[in-house]
Amino acid sequence: MKVVILAGGFGTRISEESYLKPKPMIEIGGKPILWHIMKTFSSYGYNEFVICCGYKQDVIKEWFANYYIYSSDITFDFTSGHLETKVHREQPEPWKVTVVDTGLHTMTGGRIKRIAPYVGDEPFFLTYGDGVADVPIDKLLAFHKEKGQTATITCAQPKSRFGHLDITEEGTVTSFREKTKENSEWINAGYMVLEKDVFDYIDGDTTVFEKYPLEKLAADGQLNAFKHDGFWQCMDTMREKQLLEGLWDRNEAPWKVWE
Repeated sequence: MKVVILAGGFGTRISEESYLKPKPMIEIGGKPILWHIMKTFSSYGYNEFVICCGYKQDVIKEWFANYYIYSSDITFDFTSGHLETKVHREQPEPWKVTVVDTGLHTMTGGRIKRIAPYVGDEPFFLTYGDGVADVPIDKLLAFHKEKGQTATITCAQPKSRFGHLDITEEGTVTSFREKTKENSEWINAGYMVLEKDVFDYIDGDTTVFEKYPLEKLAADGQLNAFKHDGFWQCMDTMREKQLLEGLWDRNEAPWKVWE
């Protein structure tokens, strides 16, 4: 099975860094968050990736083209009159990566529709290029196969950073409590499994996958939710990037399920 990753958006809410690079290339611990996501799937044996690019797609292509340069020690030898390079301490990945320019202004559904030729008739994983999690990929796939429907999405309950107020009709606050995961709503956390029939639910470039396609799948009884009560965190803001950086630096990153 292939893993499709949506990596084409503008990342305007984290513009401090996204004006230079696409959001999936913003780093956590010196590696793009895209790398972290791929390492998670790879740890479960899924090593074929299709990256749906758009904004600054050349940055993603160049990073993969120069992967050894970024991840290894290299000797550049000019003594013979021409450049010779020797790569030391290679860190190869068992990856096959297809990077697809799915358009600058294409919506999420349109990006998925455009990569149909690269996934063929097989089911595939789909996730967003800006969120990390410790989703058990093997259990997610088993759940999808058991249900036998067109689509399965992973849902999570992120903890809100805002407290919850109980207020009387007169305006008196009777209690203040921190909002926990248990009283949060379930949200789409990505990490989906989709059958090829999903392409029939997408019209074209202007289709937002999270709108009509998912709503129609739900109405048709073809959408299931895999509840994940472990770690999940998107990286929409600098505050969230710093949160993930802190976890990684302290060696407390729950999404690091690989050795």
